[in-house]
Amino acid sequence: MSIDSETSPGKSSSSIKNNQNKIKASDLLVKCLETENVEYIFGIPGEENADLMISLLESKIKFILTRHEQGAAFMADVYGRLTGKVGVCLATLGPGATNLATGVANANMDRSRLLAITGQKDSHLLHKESHQNMDVITMFKPITKWNWSIRNAKNIPEIVRRSFKIALEEKPGATHIELPQDIAKRKSDIPPIIPQKIYRPTANTRLIKEASSMILNSKKPMVFIGNGCIREDASESIRRFVEKTGLFSMNTFMAKGVIRDDHDRHLRTIGIKDADHALLAMNEADVVIAIGIDLVEYSPISWNSKLDKKIIHIDFTPSEVYTFYRPEIEIVSDIKFAIDSILEDMEIQQQKNPDKIILPRKDMPETFRKIQQEVETRIQSFTDDLSYPIQPEKLIIDVRDALDEKDIVLSDVGAHKLWIAKIYETFEPNTCLIPNGFCSMGFALPGAIAAKMVYPQRNVVALCGDAGFLMNVQELETAARLKTPIIIIVWCDGDLGLISLKQYDEFGKTGFTEFDNPDFVKLAESFGVNGYHVKSVKEFQEKLDIAKKEKEKPTIIAVDVDYSRNRVLLDDDFSKFVQDPKN
Repeated sequence: MSIDSETSPGKSSSSIKNNQNKIKASDLLVKCLETENVEYIFGIPGEENADLMISLLESKIKFILTRHEQGAAFMADVYGRLTGKVGVCLATLGPGATNLATGVANANMDRSRLLAITGQKDSHLLHKESHQNMDVITMFKPITKWNWSIRNAKNIPEIVRRSFKIALEEKPGATHIELPQDIAKRKSDIPPIIPQKIYRPTANTRLIKEASSMILNSKKPMVFIGNGCIREDASESIRRFVEKTGLFSMNTFMAKGVIRDDHDRHLRTIGIKDADHALLAMNEADVVIAIGIDLVEYSPISWNSKLDKKIIHIDFTPSEVYTFYRPEIEIVSDIKFAIDSILEDMEIQQQKNPDKIILPRKDMPETFRKIQQEVETRIQSFTDDLSYPIQPEKLIIDVRDALDEKDIVLSDVGAHKLWIAKIYETFEPNTCLIPNGFCSMGFALPGAIAAKMVYPQRNVVALCGDAGFLMNVQELETAARLKTPIIIIVWCDGDLGLISLKQYDEFGKTGFTEFDNPDFVKLAESFGVNGYHVKSVKEFQEKLDIAKKEKEKPTIIAVDVDYSRNRVLLDDDFSKFVQDPKN
């Protein structure tokens, strides 16, 4: 007899009493999620997760019905990024689980905290062919940190706690739980496990001193800021470090906002292309202080191909083993503690040698000065550009001017992502979200819904290419039903812009990248949301201002973009400018 079976008439009174304390497995799973302080579950019900859905009816957890499982995963992804908690998404078995997979993979590679829950057939059917039966556990293994199929109701508290703990551990990512239909109906008397706060170890004192000395003795050190600095709220410590040392800094796509883009020692975002301005500066650096760097974003072969950089690795986890990333000093600890400790040691060294060590540094390498000046000049040159179709730079400038510093922009994937990374001025962490690990199209629209749920008082703008927007356009119904006044700006050119750009760069021609778009105004009306297709820069500015004032409906603003400027993304002339002695 199963240990989870119901009480039989022949059992003792004590057994009957114990059985009365048992609860249904689906109820227990919900209680475990409540214990983990889950606020929302994004997803779509199915026949095989019906017990869990009914259990959620009595829960304080809000279930957000989405229109596609991929959208649910993207919403959980963004919720995890913005809150620091685990975002939860749900699907049924088979096709529901496969639909969920892209969003789960995106969260996992972008290091977002996420738990996916899927239903499954009765456990006694899983060893053979049966309707919709598929090995979801095996499918999710490559795209999660850990996953498990519940086969005993008594194990639910352990499995749930383990899934949350692993999702939160550095580097964070996705986990997955499968609940077969028959297991959901069984009983258990095991209570939920209460989470305990985990404290990370402090940095090694000897390595702190070595890092301090290396930086003080370097000629052109560079602070290289990665995604880990966003995840664990290290911005304040890193800003203080840069300010008091006078070192120059740059960030990856996913670390925009750790340092303000208008800081006079910040060289903005690296990772666009070989001739990008930030890479030219990195080429001159002799010491790279890599903080929270994630190699999935930008390969070190692009900036250390000659193996001539001294690298100080600072992160919660040891560095990857990689030919072109060989740290001389590897500090594994809480990032904030490590940075504060290095700064403290540098200031002690300055006090001991005030004639030799001057902090903050006042020197500015000539290349760095030229780069900063040229970046600003180029951006500002488009401020008064009224040409239409709109220039990418002008579109981003107008969006930036319309928003407050803490408003949130989410980029989809395409050529516009590179423009946003390159130009969009970001002043606070987690206010410009760019998927740059797995890089999945269709991220921005559902992600914006979650962002608005987390920060209802902020403006939230999804910047989408016309291709990426249509990949999850069905979530407009979700946004309208939830009365979520997000702003979706669709960059229109009827082409897979980034793909055609790269095809032409390599082959001199393009293939199969062009398509037709719907009438975006009628599309918006059919969903009951606001829709505009602007025909001038002035109209774009006007409609954007109107959209900011909307309190209940999403707004779509379609704008025609002149993508002939995309050539700059692959063949910038910064190198010519920097090397020109006349400048």
